[in-house]
Amino acid sequence: MRIALGLEYDGSRFLGWQTQPGGGTVQDSLEAALAGIAGQPISVTCAGRTDRGVHARRQVVHFDTDAVRPQSAWVRGVNALLPESVAVLWSAQVDEAFHARYAALARTYRYVLVNRAVRPALAAPYTGWFHLPLDVQAMREAAALLVGQHDFSAFRSAECQAKSPVRTLTSIDISRDGERIDFVFRANAFLHHMVRNLVGTLVYVGKGKHPPAWVAEVLSSRERRRAAPTFAACGLYLEDVEYPESCGLPPRGCAHAIAALSGDLGDE
Repeated sequence: MRIALGLEYDGSRFLGWQTQPGGGTVQDSLEAALAGIAGQPISVTCAGRTDRGVHARRQVVHFDTDAVRPQSAWVRGVNALLPESVAVLWSAQVDEAFHARYAALARTYRYVLVNRAVRPALAAPYTGWFHLPLDVQAMREAAALLVGQHDFSAFRSAECQAKSPVRTLTSIDISRDGERIDFVFRANAFLHHMVRNLVGTLVYVGKGKHPPAWVAEVLSSRERRRAAPTFAACGLYLEDVEYPESCGLPPRGCAHAIAALSGDLGDE
């Protein structure tokens, strides 16, 4: 049978998502815990690999097993074997055709930034930081020029393995609450480092280094060197992964109702 799981994790405690020979990744921890419940080796496939330091509120994975267990065993049982920095939020038996990565309709990432003169301490592993005042309205104007289907080569890393740089960015929302600025990106899929490169470029506009129209020039250039440096990983969250209702997965609110209990910046 094929099982899907929803996860949340604190990326500051791991060496990224993808398994490594020396361990220390989210995938390594999850597969070991699942094997403990299944009594056999388990290999998982995720909706999107996250880098070292990147967090997740709703990561989705699937795995195959012939071990018959109650659904609660894939949640409470697995959580009992996981480190405290990662938790299974829900489990669901899905059709064998379901694929955590390829069945996804859209992904949403949030970048949390503290904008003040001095660096944060308590929230340091969970937020980015920029010391100069940022003009949110200017960043919104720049962000509007990025929405749509484009070649995002200017915002992909040199290590990106995607076959095509074309992505459809359906929305970018930027909001400020005191010293905190949230950048929320929704797209069909993202390139490696794409969100962090977009944030860095928008910050260049926000601090007055370039006007909003400059972002369109960077985008059309398709040259990575034209964009801003990659922003820190610590402020980035895989916020949501969306699937067709026919997949039978719990709604988005199931994960977020639990995540909302975590409180403010230090617990995100």
